Amino acid sequence: MVRRLRFRGTDSKNGGCPAVHELDTGDIVVQGPQLTAPEELRQLQHFSASDVAVVVPRELLVHHGPKEVEHVAKPIDLDEFGQLFETFEYSAWRLESRRGYASDREDPDFEEFLKTGQVTYDLDSEWCTNMRRQTGAGKRVGRVRIVDDPPTEGQLFLLAYAECNAVTGEDIRNLPRAEAERLHLPEADFWVFDSRLVALLNFDEADILLNAEVITEPAEVNRYMQAFDAAMHHATPYRRFAAQMKR
Repeated sequence: MVRRLRFRGTDSKNGGCPAVHELDTGDIVVQGPQLTAPEELRQLQHFSASDVAVVVPRELLVHHGPKEVEHVAKPIDLDEFGQLFETFEYSAWRLESRRGYASDREDPDFEEFLKTGQVTYDLDSEWCTNMRRQTGAGKRVGRVRIVDDPPTEGQLFLLAYAECNAVTGEDIRNLPRAEAERLHLPEADFWVFDSRLVALLNFDEADILLNAEVITEPAEVNRYMQAFDAAMHHATPYRRFAAQMKR
C-alpha cells in the first residue's frame, strides 16, 4: 500500500532540498543531501546497514518539524470563530474546497439564483459592513474557491456572489479542482489569520458548519499558508474565470 506524503516545508530559496514531509501515518520524512563520508558514518549510533543519514540545517527542523508529539485539537464555537473577523490585524485568507455549503442553500437568494441566475445581496449586512471596515483600514482579505467540472449549483451561486465579496474589498479567485489536486492542496476548508493562526472548519455530512479548530503551531500554520499561496498563485480572478466557463 502506497503511503501518502504531505509537504510540510523547506527553507530552500530555489525550491530544492532539504525539506520536511509527513506521512499519512504521522511519521516524518526528512529530505536532504546524504551523509557518505565513512569516518563520519562510523560516529553514528544505532546506525544499521539499511539506514540512510541526511544532513539538513538545524533551522529546517525548527521551522518545519512538528512541535507536538500528538496534535491536540483546539475547537472553538461559531461565536468565537466570528470574533476572529473582528480582531485580525493584517490579513485573512480562505481556501474553500467543498462542493456546497448549507448556509448558502438556506439563503433565500439561493432559490432565486436557481430560477434566474441572478444574485441579490445586502451590503448593509453585518458581514459586509465588517468587511468594508476591515479592508478600508488596509487589511487584506481574499479567498480561493475550488470549482468542479462541471461546477455544482453551490459553486455557481458563489461565483455569482463573488461580486458582493469584491465590493466589500475581498480578492476572490477560482481554481479548477483538477489543478488543486495537481498541486496537492489539502482537502480542507480553512482560514489563515495574520499568517499565524489557522481556523480549520469542520462540517457535517449535510455541509453544516459545526465549529472551527484553531491551529497555532508555526510549522502547521506555515503548511496551510504555503498551500494557500500556491492556490492563490494558480487561481484565476473570478470575473475572468466566469468568462472562461462560458466559452
